[in-house]
Amino acid sequence: MPGDGLAIVAGRGDLPRLIAEDCARRGRDYRVVVFEGIVLDWLGAHPAIPAVFEKPGRLFADLRAAGCGQVVFAGGMRRPGLNPMRFDLKALSLAPKLLAGLRAGDDSTLRAVAKVFEAEGLRLRAAQEVLSDLLAPAGILTRAAPGEADRADAERAARIVAALGAVDVGQAAVVAQGICLGVESIQGTDALLDFVRASRAAFLPDPGGARGLLFKGPKPGQDRRMDLPAIGTGTVAAAAAAGLAGIVVQAGGTLVVGREATVAAADAAGIFLWGREPGA
Repeated sequence: MPGDGLAIVAGRGDLPRLIAEDCARRGRDYRVVVFEGIVLDWLGAHPAIPAVFEKPGRLFADLRAAGCGQVVFAGGMRRPGLNPMRFDLKALSLAPKLLAGLRAGDDSTLRAVAKVFEAEGLRLRAAQEVLSDLLAPAGILTRAAPGEADRADAERAARIVAALGAVDVGQAAVVAQGICLGVESIQGTDALLDFVRASRAAFLPDPGGARGLLFKGPKPGQDRRMDLPAIGTGTVAAAAAAGLAGIVVQAGGTLVVGREATVAAADAAGIFLWGREPGA
C-alpha cells in the first residue's frame, strides 16, 4: 500500500518551492518530482525524484519505494514533446489515453493525468489543501481600489474568461474601457501581458480613460485539484509593466502565491488587487 509521503510534482514558479519548504519546516515526509527539462534553482537539499515523461512506470515505482501515497501538482509546466522510442511498458499501455488528452484543452489533459495517478493508488491533493492561505479572499487587498470603470471592466473580463473556460482554452483576460485587449491561451499569462504591453496604445479610444485590468478565474467545472489560476509577485510586475490599473481574481477560485509579498508588490506598484466574488 502507498505510504503517507507527499510527492510534489514541480513546475515553474514559486508554488512548488513554498510547498516543499512548508513540508520541510513541519517535518513532513515528501519528495520533489523533477521532470526532464524542469530547472529548479531552489531544489538544493530537498529530497528529489528525477522523472522522465516517457517512463511513468519508473516514476510510480520510485514513488512507492519512497513511501509517497499522495501527490500534489504545483507550478506551470509546458506540454512535453514525447518520444515514443523512449516509452516504457507503462507508457505504452497508457499512450492512447494520454495522447488523446494532450490533444485536448488543459483541463481535459490534467483530468487524464489525474486518472493515471489515481489508478496507481495515489491520492491527488490540491495545492490549497496542502498549503493554507493560498486561495484569494474576497475583497480589496491593497491600498489602491478599483473605480466604477474598473468594476465594469472586471464584469466584462469575467464573462470573457467564463466563455474561454467553457471551451477549455484559458483562465485570464485583459479588458480596458470595455475593450478586450487580449486573452490567455496555451502561451500563458506572461505572454498575454507582454502582448498587452506592446500593443495596448493602438486600441484604447481614450488615452486618459481607464487603464484596464487583468482578470483571472477558474474554468467552469474545472477539477480544482490541479491547475487553478494563480498570481504572484511576477504577475504584479508584468501587469504594472503593461500599464494596467489592477488585477482582479475570482475569490476562492484563484491562488495567490506568497500573498503578503504579492500585496506588498501591488502596493509598491500602485495597482489594486481585488478578490472578486462571482457576480459582484
